[in-house]
Amino acid sequence: MIHSMTAFARVEIKGEWGNAVWEIRSVNQRFLETYFRLPEQFRGIEPVLRERFRKQLNRGKVECNLRFNANPGAKSDLALNEKLALQLIQHANWVNEQTLNCKINPLEVMRWPGVMEAQESDMSAIQNELLAAFDTALKDFILARASEGENLKVMIEQRLDAISSEADKVQKFMPEVIEWQRKRITDKFTDASIDLDSTRVEQELVLLAQKMDVAEELDRLNSHVSETKKILKKGGAQGRRLDFMMQEFNREANTLGSKSINTDVTASAVELKVLIEQMREQIANIE
Repeated sequence: MIHSMTAFARVEIKGEWGNAVWEIRSVNQRFLETYFRLPEQFRGIEPVLRERFRKQLNRGKVECNLRFNANPGAKSDLALNEKLALQLIQHANWVNEQTLNCKINPLEVMRWPGVMEAQESDMSAIQNELLAAFDTALKDFILARASEGENLKVMIEQRLDAISSEADKVQKFMPEVIEWQRKRITDKFTDASIDLDSTRVEQELVLLAQKMDVAEELDRLNSHVSETKKILKKGGAQGRRLDFMMQEFNREANTLGSKSINTDVTASAVELKVLIEQMREQIANIE
């Protein structure tokens, strides 16, 4: 299957710890380039994400964004360090005795660093959930690339069929073009009242017909159409191969245009160039 390099996917995940949103988007690029925007506490999973992209993708500029919103109400219950609190109270009582027995404020004891602690969330479990959601987003992302790639394939195949039609049209024109050129030359000599050797005229016309002959170019155009369809059917990362085929198409279209002495053939050569350029623009987005 042909894949486009342009796609977007978004997956949201919710848990007791809060919620998170993965967003993956990409545009065309000669090679695979990945960029990440991750919260600081999840920077450690970037190499894992990069490797998963590398295994699934070949080309494209990919941006991956994670938005993480922690749930304040999901924090664990406060834990009291009783041993430390007792020591603080004992020392505070001694201070009270030395300072006219001032009353101890319990909140001051609880504010002391290390007396009250909130257990940290299990980051490992959260990361596992986030990675599972990333895999879902990556799957959706690849499906979006495949869907867009199928649309590109249909458009390219339509242009290929149009190229075949133009080649057939030129092929049908050629006998008329050669006869038209023969008549035009003989009429000019007749109008000039020049008596030429018929054998010599035939030789010149044969040479002219050889210069005008575009059968080879038309055969190659049809061969390129067939080969491009095979590449599209084969699927996979075929963007570079398809781009090479566009260069071959252009070469034949240019040669056809340079040999043209007829407005119909010239019009077909121009139409071929238009169709090839349309395909080239679409192929620039294929992986």
